[in-house]
Amino acid sequence: MKVILRQDFEQLGHVGDVVDVKNGYARNYLIPRKIAYVATDSSILRLEEEKKQQTKRSEKEKRSSEKLASEIEKVSLTIQMKVGEDDKLFGSVTSQMIADSLREKGFTLDKRQIEIEDSIKALGIYTVPIKLPGSVTGTIKVWVVRE
Repeated sequence: MKVILRQDFEQLGHVGDVVDVKNGYARNYLIPRKIAYVATDSSILRLEEEKKQQTKRSEKEKRSSEKLASEIEKVSLTIQMKVGEDDKLFGSVTSQMIADSLREKGFTLDKRQIEIEDSIKALGIYTVPIKLPGSVTGTIKVWVVRE
């Protein structure tokens, strides 16, 4: 059975690809989950319309993410931590702590969007990248100070 993919699917291909799959796989998995359509003339037209709408949505999402990234880069966070000898922290600064501090400033982000490369275990100023939708990455300055 020939189907047209509505979304990227690792095992089969990308959006708009016409793929030949077994009948049961198409009817029981791909079509009910709206991953694919049966390849007909009308479904090809419908897919083209969906591509246009998806492009518009992704552009709008990217613009809003870029705006959010520029607003976030203006903000700097101060996180107070307990410190032991040699200014080493008890524990480390986590992405959840940064997300909570951002929430207090009025930004709602998920902790999984905050990418801390190396764990923050000392006092200082750190630049932390934030992954936003639409392949946009913003950065935020985090000041880790003594409590």
